[in-house]
Amino acid sequence: METSVLYKTELLQVADAVAREKSIERDEVLDAMEQAISKAGRAKYGHEHDIRAEIDRKSGEVHLRRYVEAVEEIENEQTQMILKDAQMRQPGIELGQHIIEDLPPIDLGRIAAQTAKQVIVQKVREAERSRQFKEYQDRVGEVINGIVKRNEFGNVTVDLGRAEAMMRRDETLPRESFRTGDRVRAYIYDVREEQRGPQIFVSRSHPQFMAKLFSQEVPEIYDGIIEIKAVARDPGSRAKIAVISNDSSIDPVGACVGMRGSRVQAVVSELQGEKIDIIPWSPDTATFVVNALAPAEVSKVVLDEEAGRIEVVVPDEQLSLAIGRRGQNVRLASILSGWDIDIMTEEEESRRRQEEIKQRSQMFMDSLDVDDVIAHLLVAEGFTSIEQVGFVPIDEMASIEGFDEDVAEELRARARGFLEEQNRQFEEGRRELGVDDAIAAIAGVTPAMLIKLGESEVKTLDDLADLAGDELVELLGDLAPSLDEANEIIMAARAHWFDDEEAPAAAGAAPAAADAASEAQSEPQAEA
Repeated sequence: METSVLYKTELLQVADAVAREKSIERDEVLDAMEQAISKAGRAKYGHEHDIRAEIDRKSGEVHLRRYVEAVEEIENEQTQMILKDAQMRQPGIELGQHIIEDLPPIDLGRIAAQTAKQVIVQKVREAERSRQFKEYQDRVGEVINGIVKRNEFGNVTVDLGRAEAMMRRDETLPRESFRTGDRVRAYIYDVREEQRGPQIFVSRSHPQFMAKLFSQEVPEIYDGIIEIKAVARDPGSRAKIAVISNDSSIDPVGACVGMRGSRVQAVVSELQGEKIDIIPWSPDTATFVVNALAPAEVSKVVLDEEAGRIEVVVPDEQLSLAIGRRGQNVRLASILSGWDIDIMTEEEESRRRQEEIKQRSQMFMDSLDVDDVIAHLLVAEGFTSIEQVGFVPIDEMASIEGFDEDVAEELRARARGFLEEQNRQFEEGRRELGVDDAIAAIAGVTPAMLIKLGESEVKTLDDLADLAGDELVELLGDLAPSLDEANEIIMAARAHWFDDEEAPAAAGAAPAAADAASEAQSEPQAEA
């Protein structure tokens, strides 16, 4: 059969025009045309055939061909042929290769042409979406300008020119409304490839939107001389931004404010009048928190690093200013610093400190059988527990004014005696509750914890191993260790599970060793 060639130089012109209009590759358009012509060919000659079209990239010639694969065993008679028969038709053909037959050109009828058009449109749209995703996935974190295309129940569709972006209602500023045709500036925070195409999500309430606006307005930030360390926003109302200068000669706050406030005012105008506090960042947590609570004045700061909390003491008249309207000021300061902030007045702090002194003094009086003078001296020197008294070096305690070595030795002896009696009572209580010795042997588990575990029906290693770290912390309450320590206790309780898994392999390799291990495991159980 002579090669059937269809000359259509117009195809190349159409492909070039579509590629330019949609900003996609010319080959992607031609590939879509080839698939459309292949589909029309199968419609004419039979959908069960393997018919492929090929467009010459230089001349625009269209070749339509039927492919038949050489196989050992036929599964589809229309697309496959036994290798022996294939070799008779085309000597030298090997297994897996195809016999290629040229087909005469087809005249696309109305229905076939419409089908071909749909295939081309679909493939071009897919290529356009792929181009959009590749282009915008690398632009996450940028500020873009667009035109409002439509506003549906507060969800704004923004025309970016070569793509569309979605700005959900909760990503706009409060009391901000858009009409079709309005120009809008927003921050790209996410680009996702979904079934209906790439989705570009933009925001005007995102904290980084404000940071990017400052980067555009302040050349020192754009050049990296000033660095934005943290941002906290209550969109449309108030915001705090922490900055630091890498050049000691440049004031970071002054540079961000600008001459007569020109720079910060440009950002405020874009954010619909949102009030912005520009704060100098400090590596010292206490200093930074004090700065973050501006304009309130702070008297004292107490850090609790383990709990991740910070207590801030302010003068009585500064309390409302520090907290802010509806807690706004302290909330933004907490987000900015990454610490939970507790605000209290000087009077409240003094009252609480006196209550703590009273409670600790009473504890020492009851536990050590001493008078209030000695108890107050111990509290004043920073002792907070009986354990500290029992195990402090003699010379350190003897150096306390009013104490000597005899008094220090006596206090240590009384503290240790109290702790021994307490541990004995805990041990008896633990045994009465039926808590296993194996739990008591785990590092980090105190006698008081054992009583709490027994009261909560956690009495065996398996009971303890079934808990998660946060569950153990919640169960122990005031006696709870940190979450990391709780997780270590849980993993220690689970260790015997892995020993049981290794036991069969060990038994197969060394029966004698397995017997010895079995005897060793049975001894603690017998004692228990």
